[in-house]
Amino acid sequence: MGGGGGLLSLPVADLVLPQPPPPPGRSLDSELKLRGILHHPHRAAHMEVPKKLVNSVTDCADDALAGLVACNPGLRLLQGHRVVLRADLVAIRGRVALLSGGGSGHEPAHAGYIGKGMLTGVVAGAVFTSPAVGSILAAIRAVTQAGAAGTLLIVKNYTGDRLNFGLALERARAEGADVQMVVVGDDSAFATLKKAGRRGLCGTILVHKVAGALAEAGASLNEIVERVSAAAKAMGTLGLSLSPCSVPGSKPTFRLADDEMELGLGIHGEAGVRRMKVLPADEAVETMLAHMTDPSNASHLPLSPGASVVLVVNNLGGLSCLELSIVAGAAVRCLESRGIHIARALVGSFMTALEMAGVSLTLMLVDEELVGLIDAETTAMAWPNLATAPATSQRQAVPAPKEGPVIAQLETSTGPGAARVQLVLERVCSTLLDMQDKLNELDREAGDGDCGHTHARAAQAIREWVHARPPPAAPAQLLSALADLLLEKMGGSSGVLYGLFLTAAAQPLLNRSDLPTWADAMDAGIEAMQRYGGAAPGDRTMLDSLCAAAQALHALRSPDADLLPVLTAAVESAEAAAEATRHMEAGAGRASYISSAQLLQPDPGAVAVAAMLRAVLEGLQS
Repeated sequence: MGGGGGLLSLPVADLVLPQPPPPPGRSLDSELKLRGILHHPHRAAHMEVPKKLVNSVTDCADDALAGLVACNPGLRLLQGHRVVLRADLVAIRGRVALLSGGGSGHEPAHAGYIGKGMLTGVVAGAVFTSPAVGSILAAIRAVTQAGAAGTLLIVKNYTGDRLNFGLALERARAEGADVQMVVVGDDSAFATLKKAGRRGLCGTILVHKVAGALAEAGASLNEIVERVSAAAKAMGTLGLSLSPCSVPGSKPTFRLADDEMELGLGIHGEAGVRRMKVLPADEAVETMLAHMTDPSNASHLPLSPGASVVLVVNNLGGLSCLELSIVAGAAVRCLESRGIHIARALVGSFMTALEMAGVSLTLMLVDEELVGLIDAETTAMAWPNLATAPATSQRQAVPAPKEGPVIAQLETSTGPGAARVQLVLERVCSTLLDMQDKLNELDREAGDGDCGHTHARAAQAIREWVHARPPPAAPAQLLSALADLLLEKMGGSSGVLYGLFLTAAAQPLLNRSDLPTWADAMDAGIEAMQRYGGAAPGDRTMLDSLCAAAQALHALRSPDADLLPVLTAAVESAEAAAEATRHMEAGAGRASYISSAQLLQPDPGAVAVAAMLRAVLEGLQS
């Protein structure tokens, strides 16, 4: 297992016989076939080549590395090679250097793991293609000449990678370099082992981390090889995909039906072990963990209650962060139900397959010493800022805050005042329910056609609230209670806007409720809507009706003001303003994204406000 001998004497996590090398000039399709990527019977002969945001297909791997180096001062390119090294190579003098790599398309692997406490450098190939022997040898020479106390090559178990890194190792040894290689095969997909062995997957990044921590602590090459080989054998990974991936310039490597997912794929789109209907996240995770730990599966990870693991929930490239967090939560709960202690959990994009929408789960059996190596400091940009605490679904929630002080009730909820409030609210609710279809029709022109439904939902909630108990007659308390109700029940931006209006309008009415104060309340509500909603009069929104009414209500500040005539004038102004929105260009809301030439009807929000104001007037008149 030591430094002498040929390729077969190298320490590997799962030792396999090397395959014959591909002939010179092998095409990309041939390379993919060599890796087992072109495996599915549904190969996409009729599928389009997906769009990629690249400069050119041939240069995309080089451009990606150049961009990474440009944004990370701790990295440097090795001139003339697709190799990235630590900028501070002088810091490795007397320590073991760690080199890894493989085909591009798995970003942030592997260059994202270069830094103090992890890799010294990486060698990249073209997308899904093994790196060149000459570049691997150049990287070994660079770290050897920098004074490294030996070099360890960490290689994923793919034929091309093993061959190219192995040949570079033999040539470096012929030059006198002290080099060893560990081959990582952590795939837990196959029930019977293939001749090629287990594929190298996302568990490789944990090997990078353990080896990096050991090297930083000054461990010898032989010690690092022994300890990371043992760690790699106590590890398993399984992937699950909802979609294929596509090499830039090529069609997708396979096709999945809209209702299908595939279990056990490799990180290049190689064949999995089972296709099945899309499952909910909890069931999908349970299926993955059951397969990974099934004793009848020759590549399974033995997992017994009480075991301690590091969990990696890895985005294969195209899964949303929302979905990834759901999967992570499901994995934690599922492992806990099996009595497994999750010492650490990593969630993110660690080893991808271009844009594949999928996830892989990695489990590494750990003891306290291994956890300490995982926790050790690193400057590698792709390694997460990992919490040094176990993962658990049982974290105690922060207690809910106490509610703020309730606005004091200024008069009882019974008597003439309360009856008047109930009458007005019932008239408003009836009006909104009667015009539900009209508001929906107006909203279809400029929005999503649900304005009537939203206002009807509010009306129904108010009606049920009034029937459940008499509403408060005190104006401030009434408006605040209505604000809370609409925020909870109405939904959409309308619910928030009405909630803002009523909450702000209640403040001037806390201590007074005379007619001038009602005018102040109207202004306060409108000001809050404008401050947070961003709209203004003339933007073709509900504010057009509200502002027109507020202007008329300023007459309430006159000493001899009479409520009903002033309110009548305000309602008429609101109705005229609502009708005028028919000729306005929308400046806010969904309608602002639609050409004014297509807006031929008045704004539904403005119409609803005017109708509610008329209902208030009619309720007071009766």
